[in-house]
Amino acid sequence: MTMIDKAGRLVVPKAIRDAAQLHPGTQVRFRLSGGCVQIEPAPLNVQLERRGSVIVAVPRGSTPPPLTSSDVAAVISEVRTRQDREKPGG
Repeated sequence: MTMIDKAGRLVVPKAIRDAAQLHPGTQVRFRLSGGCVQIEPAPLNVQLERRGSVIVAVPRGSTPPPLTSSDVAAVISEVRTRQDREKPGG
């Protein structure tokens, strides 16, 4: 559990920062959905460029480290667990 201070700041617990790959300097955005506050990394600023016969999105500025296969597996597992809990009778 964490508390919001008088300036409106809050500390995201380290385990959650690590799991979400939130690092110092990561820009985030807040959303209100169904009475819950959601925090997510801000979309990456990209520019479309033609490379040969394809168009690719090229990041502008610094980019986060790429996800590993274990990162992806952990997120899939978490989403499935959450969905199972939210099922009626689950």
